[in-house]
Amino acid sequence: MEAVCAFSVATLHIPKHSHEIPTPLRKSMFLSPQLNSPISLVHRGTSKSKLSTALSPPPLAEPSNTPEAEPEFEGQAEKFDWYSQWYPLMPICDLDKRKPHGKRVLGIDVVVWWDRNEGAWQVHDDACPHRLAPLSDGRIDQWGRLQCVYHGWCFDGKGECKLIPQAPPDGPPIHTSKKACVAAYPSTVQNDILWFWPNTDPQYKDIITRKRPPFIPQLDDPSYTKSMGNRDIPYGYEVLIENLMDPAHVPYAHYGLMRTQKPKVKVDREGGRPLELFVEKLDINGFTADQGWSLSKFMPPCIFYAYTDRDQPASSAETQKPSAQKKFALIFVCVPVSPGKSRLIWCFPRNFGLWIDKIVPRWIFHMGQNLILDSDLYLLHVEEHKIMDIGPKNWQKACFVPTKSDALVIGYRKWLKKYAGGQVDWRGKYSGTLPPTPPREQLMDRYWSHVVNCKSCNSAYKSLNVVEVMLQVISVASIGIVATMKQGTMSVATRNSMFALAILSFALSRWLAHFIYKNFRCHDYDHAFR
Repeated sequence: MEAVCAFSVATLHIPKHSHEIPTPLRKSMFLSPQLNSPISLVHRGTSKSKLSTALSPPPLAEPSNTPEAEPEFEGQAEKFDWYSQWYPLMPICDLDKRKPHGKRVLGIDVVVWWDRNEGAWQVHDDACPHRLAPLSDGRIDQWGRLQCVYHGWCFDGKGECKLIPQAPPDGPPIHTSKKACVAAYPSTVQNDILWFWPNTDPQYKDIITRKRPPFIPQLDDPSYTKSMGNRDIPYGYEVLIENLMDPAHVPYAHYGLMRTQKPKVKVDREGGRPLELFVEKLDINGFTADQGWSLSKFMPPCIFYAYTDRDQPASSAETQKPSAQKKFALIFVCVPVSPGKSRLIWCFPRNFGLWIDKIVPRWIFHMGQNLILDSDLYLLHVEEHKIMDIGPKNWQKACFVPTKSDALVIGYRKWLKKYAGGQVDWRGKYSGTLPPTPPREQLMDRYWSHVVNCKSCNSAYKSLNVVEVMLQVISVASIGIVATMKQGTMSVATRNSMFALAILSFALSRWLAHFIYKNFRCHDYDHAFR
């Protein structure tokens, strides 16, 4: 069966006209290459409400309604409060219950740890009230408490201090002081993702009873598969989201990964074409959009979510039962970490080919998913610095976006400007400047940005390193055995076999070392040779 495009909607054919019948889905870099049966899509009618700024000007005519000419918003729009929202921290499949984890969201450093006494994940400030040592570098003690390893102070799931080893046991109970407590954030698990509310004020203690995180039904539907991944990204939240909303870049930025596709209308080597995208119902709660092959939603601040609402029959000659209709979704959860840094959690649930995720480990899929992230990572890092130089509020004056393919990006920038102040509210924690560009190898790092935070990839990385060392040992041992054996005690055939084993083991160890480096350490993507 045809693979679901898992990282960008542009890997699917998007019809240019309502009467055009879509071509099958492109093969995904994120699913098994053995999937090869086509899925036909039924095109949806044109949306009733369209974003006017996304309209393309006529050929050879001066555009009359480009974003630069948009009037300012009239009246006082309702304002989006960045700190009255739920934010995702990590998929729980990548959290280790045996140790605390340090995470940063909205510039807030938190520690995530499993409280076995309460049977729940807890989120606290990542600073011990004693001397501000990071609790994320601590441990879970034998009684299931979070322990600071600097001086041994221990805290329970409510953030209350339960032990100060330096306090005399017969003295005053100083550990009960409010100053000895660590701030605890409201948290919950939904859709197998841990979320937290970025405010420790007591009035938000029961916020989950009044407001819940955005719910995505496919992630809790047992008929769907939902393998997740996560990666820390060296460019900001705003650029991350608009890149995921931009299907037009895929044939170019990801050409090396998608070049097996043969577009129906080919204007260049990469196969770019006009795209009919429309934004609908834009308000403080985000917007919905029509992407031809799917509907999509932006649910601020973090979720961009594309999904099929069309029947996808197995063949044109048969009518499929509702239970057997093939459906899928592309879910991107974008987390603002700090200026110039973000975190992406992705999941591509589908109700077909479920067996694949049961037998193929996640790290196999993550190799391709990380390669797609790598292929436009440097471009977006540089782009963000240029946007910061001109000022985020001047985005529409600096960027020329005249075609319908930019409709979702324009819609997002409109939402950001009208309701959210034009950028993330860091509440004065940062000066507004971006971190300097690091060396390219550090910028393209996979190990610290993904592998250490992914259980599957981390396990594979350690196992493959063990195999590499074993191959080197076999190579050296084989040569050593031949060298130490006396003349005549080993046949010529055996001696040659031992030499061949040594050479083969050494060659395999070198190949495996290269494979490990490219897929788990750093992959520099050169577009000129793709």
